[in-house]
Formats: sequence, C-alpha cells, structure tokens
Amino acid sequence: MANSFTVPDSLSFESAISVSQALLDEMEQGKLTEAEIEQAIAALVATENGARGFFVSYLTDARPLADQPTDPVLHALATSPTTVAPLLVKNLVMSTAMAITHRRNHNEDLARGSDQVKVRSLNLLQHLTFLELKQQAQAMATSLETGKGSYQNFLERWQYDTEQQQAMLQALAETELLTQAN
Repeated sequence: MANSFTVPDSLSFESAISVSQALLDEMEQGKLTEAEIEQAIAALVATENGARGFFVSYLTDARPLADQPTDPVLHALATSPTTVAPLLVKNLVMSTAMAITHRRNHNEDLARGSDQVKVRSLNLLQHLTFLELKQQAQAMATSLETGKGSYQNFLERWQYDTEQQQAMLQALAETELLTQAN
C-alpha cells in the first residue's frame, strides 16, 4: 500500500505549518513508514519556510511525538544543516527567554509551552551531530557574551534583557555544542 503523503515544492510559512500538522497526524496514526517520514521531513526542511513551519508544528505539538526524536526525524533534519542549524539554535534561545517572560507575566501555561519547546530543541541539538550546529551555537553565544556578532541584530530586535540572555547562554551550554572540539 503506497502512501500518498507529499510535500509541495513551494510552501509559504503558513502552508508549511499545515503540511507539518498533517504529517504529524499521519505519523501518530502509524500511516507512514520510516522512509516516508524521513522523506517528508527532508522535503520540508529543504526550504526556510518549510523548516520554520515544521519546527513550529513539531516543537509545539501537544502529543509526545517530539519528546524522543526518532532516527527518521534526525536523519531528515541532517539533510539541510544550513537551514536547520540556525532555526534550532534560535528555537532553543527564544523559548528559554519566553519562558522567563511568561513567568514574569504570571502565565504558567504559556511558560510550560515554552519550556516544552526548549526541552525538545535541546534534545534535538544533543542528538544531531553536524558542524553547522556547533557553529551556530557558538555564534549565538558570542553575540550573547559580547554584544557583537552575527546574532546581535536578532537579540536587539527581541530586546532580551540580562536575565534572559544569561538563561539563553545556560541553555546553549546544556547542548554541549560550545565545549566540543572542532
């Protein structure tokens, strides 16, 4: 029985979220083989919009699918390291900072959602091994530590304060990407 799950060649961010949700539904229902899962995710993460949509869906999904990433998911993510690496690093630090913001605003439900995205991002970063992850994590750490570098505009745009930036550095340290040898 052949599965007809396909990822369109051109996706907006919004359509990538929709396709990713459908993919997660089929994964949960056991309708896809490991090869089909890997192919579909690889097709999604091949583009910036597709990768962003996939991560929004995968990292925030209420189901436990993303709690322990499977080999097909990891293999698929590794097919587009230059797209995946900066998005995963940003997801880790943004969710870390947002958990602090939500707790300051006394919104524990949103804080738990941010914590979940942080844990899932961290888990992916700890399981993936491509060089671009180390490079992006180090670039983010450099911007956080020095106020300069390739991520400085990103940090300024979101106006992260000192407490958030320290928590972001701690989250990056937990990936162990900052301490690995080149």
